[in-house]
Amino acid sequence: MKDTPISYNVVKAKIEESGLPIIGRGTIRDIVRLVNKIESATGEKYVRMEMGIPGLNTPQIGINAEIESIKRGVTSKYPMLEGIPEFSNEAARFVKLFMNIDVKPACCIPTTGTLQGSYASFITIDNMYEDRDTTLFIDPGFPVHKQQITVARQKMESFDVYNYRGNKLRDKLESYFKNGNIHSVLYSNPNNPTWICFTEKELQIIGELANKYNVIVLEDLAYFGMDFRKDFSKPGKPPYQPTVANYTENYILLISTSKIFSYPGQRVGILILSNKLLYLKAPALKRYYSSDVFGYVLLYGTLYAISAGASHSPQYGIAAILKAINNGDYNFRDDVIEYGKKAKIMKRLFIENGFEIVYDKDEEDDIADGFFFTISYPGFSGVELLEELLYYGISAISLIITRSELNHGLRACVSLVKRSQFTVLEYRLKKFHEHHPIDRTEKYNST
Repeated sequence: MKDTPISYNVVKAKIEESGLPIIGRGTIRDIVRLVNKIESATGEKYVRMEMGIPGLNTPQIGINAEIESIKRGVTSKYPMLEGIPEFSNEAARFVKLFMNIDVKPACCIPTTGTLQGSYASFITIDNMYEDRDTTLFIDPGFPVHKQQITVARQKMESFDVYNYRGNKLRDKLESYFKNGNIHSVLYSNPNNPTWICFTEKELQIIGELANKYNVIVLEDLAYFGMDFRKDFSKPGKPPYQPTVANYTENYILLISTSKIFSYPGQRVGILILSNKLLYLKAPALKRYYSSDVFGYVLLYGTLYAISAGASHSPQYGIAAILKAINNGDYNFRDDVIEYGKKAKIMKRLFIENGFEIVYDKDEEDDIADGFFFTISYPGFSGVELLEELLYYGISAISLIITRSELNHGLRACVSLVKRSQFTVLEYRLKKFHEHHPIDRTEKYNST
């Protein structure tokens, strides 16, 4: 038995008690639950990288505005489905100033988190066609999006983009689109879990093919502006957040307030429809709704059925933050760049102790430092590595649950790791490396 930083017997017992046949294939919540129990039993704190929870304080300007709205009595009133005017107006300004994209305020809809935005979009898009029935995921991706498709009893296909960067993406994507069953495609940019960022060339390819095959692109911008290799934080000045909206009008943008505004607890996201989709007529919608206009149906049909509007008072908080950013009074990058700074240090610690970065390039460029990064260790599959690291007080999730084909890797999230833990992390990684000498003749276990 190795002298592991966390009691070997306790970790082993808790893994067995979890009831999971293979802990390395566990969901994010499975790992959270297991580590909570180990911490409780041992009194030892883990370096927790399994869950992408924002780790920064909410900007005071948002808190103040929300408090003031509560004092004015908004909590006694139902919110309008389309949101408060301040929210929609500032969201439209934000998209123009930081993406250089023109949309009407009516295209900017508050949702109960961007997950509600994606779920409502999946349902509405699937109902607008009689001859198409499938969403394509450009993976790796956030597992809950697939769960939404499963819950809605819809169809999906996916592929790992790792081997299809740059010009290779065109043929791969078209191989799915040309079959005629794909009505929508979803990806995140920057990507959860790998932190790859699509290049302008790749976004142009996606947009051109969306036009050619009339496919709707759902662009998940949960980590808006967080490719810290460039500064996207100057209102009305380039560079702008890269987006497929430069190349197609068949888009829905999902902008999270959880990460860039550190506003996760109130569950308000921003769904941006293109001007085209707001008024697009799809006769097949009349099978399930009173209207055949996509924007109307999405809002007054699907979103109404799910939650009848997004929480009222947080809309005032988000609107105030958006206004401050749009006016140049608050720079969100100054806060969230801390994630990139921590990632740079943590990646170095892993690499110095034998680990490797799995998704390491955006075409020819080194991947950015940000909210996530991916790691592997020679001789281990991702499933094995996740379980083994638990004995060393380090938790993550396996890339296999994100539909990555690189099953030797793990996703690591930096948000909950405090700088004060870096010394502990370094010690535990050194101990892991000491206990697992690298045999370079056996690169990875493929199980």
